[in-house]
Amino acid sequence: MPPVPYAQPNIVFVTGVAGELGSRLLARLGNNPDLERVIGVDTAPPRPEILRRAGHAEFVRADIRNPLIAKIISSAKVDTVVHASTHAHPAGPSRRGAVKEVNVIGTMRLLAACQKSPLVRKLVVKSSAAVYGAGARSPAVFGEDAELGPTSPSGYAKDAVEMEGYVRGLSRRRPDITVTMGRFANIVGPDVDTVLTRYFALPVVPTVLGFDSRLQMLHSSDALAALEIATLEDKPGVYNIAADGVLTLTQAIRRAGRIELPLPRSMLPSVGTVLRSARIVDFSADQVSLLNFGRVVDTTRLKKDFGYTPRWSTRDAFDDYLTGRGIRPVGGERVAEALATAGGKRSRE
Repeated sequence: MPPVPYAQPNIVFVTGVAGELGSRLLARLGNNPDLERVIGVDTAPPRPEILRRAGHAEFVRADIRNPLIAKIISSAKVDTVVHASTHAHPAGPSRRGAVKEVNVIGTMRLLAACQKSPLVRKLVVKSSAAVYGAGARSPAVFGEDAELGPTSPSGYAKDAVEMEGYVRGLSRRRPDITVTMGRFANIVGPDVDTVLTRYFALPVVPTVLGFDSRLQMLHSSDALAALEIATLEDKPGVYNIAADGVLTLTQAIRRAGRIELPLPRSMLPSVGTVLRSARIVDFSADQVSLLNFGRVVDTTRLKKDFGYTPRWSTRDAFDDYLTGRGIRPVGGERVAEALATAGGKRSRE
């Protein structure tokens, strides 16, 4: 079946609207007069202030793991589905089984519903750049055609790889559906709660001794803009979605005014267990590898084919996260100056 010509979306279905990105997308679409109906689903409602600003958008309490999700999509005559409920790295400690069910089983149920409904003609999926993994043999920059290789055989990044496989399967069975896949870099911003934002808020930040990884980020407003464009316009394909520029790990720690604690890599899992047990941050094997080796993606396709250039650089996005979260140097300005001076000496050496 040949692809259908482009048509303005009319009835949009958004998953994961209890999360920061999904809820803001629901509100943005709910105030778009060109959309007849916008339906947001999740197992919990968005924040009250989001619902007040959501225009004509509707919230339906539903679990995408339930096969009944197909009836909602069919009865509402949905033509565009935005899957924004996937989790690459939950911010705090959570039950691994439950997260995997949402990521994998939930995606399978949702895609089955899309396949059954002849009215669905567009699917937008929020994936993660974590699908590329991070290792000693990783390329300096990952393009969209790079081999996928999550670090852990059972981690959250592995879920994203499985999810993408199911999406490709749907594309083969329903070539009439326009599919847009966004592999998002680590999202930061004043209101974003992720494993990375919690990590840089720690007073003492554990790092891997002898390594200074390169980190690439994405401001939450740019992530929202990319999802909105993919929803309202036909942008088929896979796109890396990340900001320009990088920060090394030590640069980010100094900008946050944190105290760096270099540790042998073998000790990081033990530190992660302590942080997880204290319900501070979920320090997974994927995160340890990211801090060890870093990850940078190529955004040429995002700018040329997708047609979007992020407004915030990695550095500016990180600074906005620090300002918005009120993160101040540990021990005051003198400690921050000492850290910056030490960092400058290290870079010159």
